[in-house]
Amino acid sequence: MKIGYVRVSTKDQNTQRQINKMKELGIEERYTFVDKASGKDFDRPQYQALRLVIREGDLIYIDALDRLGRDYEGIIREWKYITREVNADIVVLENETLFDSRKFKTMGDLGRLMEDQFLSLLSYVAEQERKKSKQRQAEGIEVAISQGIKFGRPRQEINGEFIEVYFKWKKGEIKAVEAMRKVKMKPNTFYRRVSDYEKTMDL
Repeated sequence: MKIGYVRVSTKDQNTQRQINKMKELGIEERYTFVDKASGKDFDRPQYQALRLVIREGDLIYIDALDRLGRDYEGIIREWKYITREVNADIVVLENETLFDSRKFKTMGDLGRLMEDQFLSLLSYVAEQERKKSKQRQAEGIEVAISQGIKFGRPRQEINGEFIEVYFKWKKGEIKAVEAMRKVKMKPNTFYRRVSDYEKTMDL
């Protein structure tokens, strides 16, 4: 049976290009497993589902080795599990002439040795690319922060409206729930801002 595995790193990325390749190979939609998750480990819902489905003699197609994963040891472990323990096969479309486990099997012990060497090299490259990507992301965030770009939710500041509501609440004119509604703050945020404001006062 032909099985396809498709992965992109984030929900924003498009899987259609990889899915189209699987369709062109004649793989049924129900046997194309699609994950939108990081390749740093193999704890991905659809990959784990694929693992449960594969049987001896099956043929798994992936677009590129880094679609399988980006963890050096994990790639080698999963490849060997599929090809040697389950006795299924894997074809990497991007490097089909090199990465078709069926070819290695026909070469006996020499093929196994060559397969191990190729896997070690390419999975190492995949992991290094992941590390470089994380480094570039961290550097990008650092530059953005230095330029005044803020990340995360905007902080709800203490302003004139907050102070007015604060005094009404303190005098007992309104209850806390009403005060929070007026300043559009959740309880935790409201009481943190109360604490911040009272620290500026000579109470």
